[in-house]
Amino acid sequence: MFFKNLCIYRLPQGWNVPAPELEAQLEGRPLQPCGHFDMSSRGWVPVGPTARLLHTVGDHQLIALGVEQKLLPASVIRQVAADRAVDIAAEQGYPVGKRQMRELKLRVTEELRAQALVKRRVTHAWIDRANGRFIVEAASPARAEEVIETLRETLGSFAVVPADAARSPRAAMAAWLVTGQVGPRLGIDQDLELQATDQSKASIRHSHHAFDSGQVRQHLSAGFAVAKLGLTWNARVAFMLTDKLLVKRVQFLELEKSGEESQGVDPQEQFDIDFVVMSGELTALLGDLLEALGGEAEQQAAA
Repeated sequence: MFFKNLCIYRLPQGWNVPAPELEAQLEGRPLQPCGHFDMSSRGWVPVGPTARLLHTVGDHQLIALGVEQKLLPASVIRQVAADRAVDIAAEQGYPVGKRQMRELKLRVTEELRAQALVKRRVTHAWIDRANGRFIVEAASPARAEEVIETLRETLGSFAVVPADAARSPRAAMAAWLVTGQVGPRLGIDQDLELQATDQSKASIRHSHHAFDSGQVRQHLSAGFAVAKLGLTWNARVAFMLTDKLLVKRVQFLELEKSGEESQGVDPQEQFDIDFVVMSGELTALLGDLLEALGGEAEQQAAA
C-alpha cells in the first residue's frame, strides 16, 4: 500500500478519536451496492487483506472509501430517446415537442438506470495522529473532498483544512531553480513545468529530461511561473510538487531498485510492513518539504 499522490490536510485542533470508536463509526457507514434507481453509492470498505475498516500501526491509521457509480453516458440516453421520439411522432401524427422530449428523456433515464453497469473505485486516506495530518491518496482535491465529506457525515464533524506553507510553493520553487538548492535531503529532479502568467497560458514542460538552468532563469524573468517541479528526497523518493502544494507521482526509488517481491510472507504481515515503510518515509519527506517552504503557516502564526 504505497501512495502515489498526496492531498495534505491538517487535522482539527485537538482531534483524538480513539481507534475503537472511530472503527465503530466507520462500521455504521459501510459501502452499500447501488440501489435499483441510485446512480452512485459511497461507504467505507475493508483496508488491506482483513475485513476491518480501520488499519492501525502506532500513530498511523489507514481507511478506505469505496464508491460505486453506474455508467450511463448522456449520449446513450439521447440516442434512445431520439429513437423513441421517432416512433411516438409516427403514432401521434406530429413531431415530439420540447416538453414531451424532456419527459421522454426522464423516462428513458429511469429505465436505463436499472440496467446500467456499475464501476467501483477505492480511495485511501492516511491519518497521521502524531503530526496532525490527514492525507488522501488522490490526484485532485475534488477526489479528496469526497473522502472528507463522507467522513464528516460519518463522524458528525471533521473540520480538516488544506495544509498551507508559510512560503508560497510557486515562489519557493522559482528560488530553488535560481539557486539550485532546495533544503536538507531535497534535490531538484528532471521534471519541470513553467506556465505563463498572462492570458496566453502558454506552458513549457520538461519530462525526465535535464533542463538548462540559464534558460529557466530567462523564462522566469520573462513572466513564466513554476507550476510543477520534480524533486527527490534523500535519494530514496522522487515526486512532483505543484504550486497548489500537492505532491504527485511519488516513486519509492529504493523499492524499485531492489525489485524484490516478497515470497512466503503472510499478506497481512506484508501489508503492515508496506504501511510502516510508506508512513515512515513520507512523514520524514513531508517534514523536510514543509521546512524548505518555511514551515506550516498555521504553526508559524501560532509561534
